[in-house]
Amino acid sequence: MVMFRETISLTHKGALKAVAAGAARAVTMGVPQCLVVVDASGETIASLRMDGTRFLSVRTALAKARTAASVNAATGGMTFEAGLSAGIASQGGVTNLPGGLPIRFGGRLAGGIGVGSGTGEQDFDVAHAALAAIGADAVIRR
Repeated sequence: MVMFRETISLTHKGALKAVAAGAARAVTMGVPQCLVVVDASGETIASLRMDGTRFLSVRTALAKARTAASVNAATGGMTFEAGLSAGIASQGGVTNLPGGLPIRFGGRLAGGIGVGSGTGEQDFDVAHAALAAIGADAVIRR
């Protein structure tokens, strides 16, 4: 019986690079964003609330990042009922809003990124730019 498993961790430098690249993409789009990067346990490594964002979007970005890391998948794919139930049961910790992606390297989960304050497609665009900047696996949304 195996009594341990090997894990990987995203460094703070990697998290900061991801946030910076995502913010740069948001600037080119003209859509200020909130970006949050968490580790595989959902703890925040780095976050940024760009000027002009909706102030509550930092909370939804955190929920998106934690959800993506927890389920190891992009957010936004749950049925309405499942998303509503998960949000209530987790007191807002889990969300079905689009804009969260898992951060993986070689298929191994290192954390999640959540982006909020634009449309779902804009949020995903910024999150994908952040992943590309750090060499993380591309995530295909369902």
